[in-house]
Amino acid sequence: MSFNPFDAEVMACPYPHMAQARREAPVAWSAEAGAFVVTSHHHVMEVLRRPLVFSSRFGRAGRPVPAGWREQLDAVIAEGYPRSEVLLTTDPPAHTRYRRLVARSFTPAAVARFEPAVRAIVTELIDGWAESLASTGRVEFMAQFANPVPVRAVANALNVPDRDMKKFKEWSDLTASAIGTDISLDGLLRSERAINEFQRYFEAELDRRRTEPQDDLLTHILTATIEEDDPEVTDRRPLDMAEMLRILQMILVAGNETTAALLGDLMRLLGEQPDEWARLQREPERIPVVIEEALRHASPNGAIWRVAATDTELGGVAIPAGSRVIITYMSANRDEAVFGPDAEEFRPDREHVNEHIAFGFGNHYCLGAPLSRMETRVALEELTRRVQSFRLSDDNDGAYAPSYFLRVPTRVTIEPVMA
Repeated sequence: MSFNPFDAEVMACPYPHMAQARREAPVAWSAEAGAFVVTSHHHVMEVLRRPLVFSSRFGRAGRPVPAGWREQLDAVIAEGYPRSEVLLTTDPPAHTRYRRLVARSFTPAAVARFEPAVRAIVTELIDGWAESLASTGRVEFMAQFANPVPVRAVANALNVPDRDMKKFKEWSDLTASAIGTDISLDGLLRSERAINEFQRYFEAELDRRRTEPQDDLLTHILTATIEEDDPEVTDRRPLDMAEMLRILQMILVAGNETTAALLGDLMRLLGEQPDEWARLQREPERIPVVIEEALRHASPNGAIWRVAATDTELGGVAIPAGSRVIITYMSANRDEAVFGPDAEEFRPDREHVNEHIAFGFGNHYCLGAPLSRMETRVALEELTRRVQSFRLSDDNDGAYAPSYFLRVPTRVTIEPVMA
């Protein structure tokens, strides 16, 4: 049994397709996707534990570009800096060097320094609901909370001024729009042009840091040094502009889209279980475990690519060198073999919840996971304090942005009773 991850019906609701695949063919070739699709927890973990066999050098995060599009796409990319291979699309030892360079910006101590700013953002956004509550009694949670919280938090870390916040969000959305979806040529070109605009903006900001250094992530990246790729060269070098901009682009998308998706799904799940909301208000110490179960159940980072570096096999299926592989985190996180027969349900008290791999595993475990967890925890702390109860509006349609790789709700409308 195989399915096309990029089919509109599958992207709208992938879970029945993945469940059948786990039962019948957890490693299967999808001719439509041009890739092997891996759906079971066991086999996804096997891929993640073999990074030298299943390489992260997959290039673009979207589908392979048809040959007829290449000339137009290359022309747009040529207007900006090269799309350097860093972090997400590299293997050790290069990946290790890039990761070590960025990791100190996301240590527990570094993340803790962001918390007061995040709490101020969350409080301001909840205060801002007053007008829509007075006029409609409703809040569109994605637009009025889930999207702006991580956008503003990452922008704060990069010292992006409020006047540029709209552009910052547009760049994030357009960059993410090409990830894991059956995008048109026009859509792909818009995405690449947005990356070029992002590059020009942050090229100017990085240049400004050369003469006006600040205590921020941009200055840290600008002044960081890294070992050369040549093992015989022992000198360290600064990152070039293309590398710096690519790192910032990955922070932009990873820091915004996945946390926004988590917040939206979390609010939807809690709206479906009002007793759980009341319990959180009585027992706020349960917030971390509720977040972990939401990560497992929702898996905002639904899937990711790998490429077979050599001829290999997985689950008895031969995978030739050069084959593209899709490892499906959201399916692994609902695998009954690990999480029990009720794996499709949202149940924060379940056993083994910490075995989820919503943030990946191994050397590519998400660097921003501590920041995302902190933002979500602060959001829940303030929401459960300020919102006595709420219901989901009848017009919620449960729709998601059309992507197999990023599972972002398009709308979550709530009707809150404020405390």
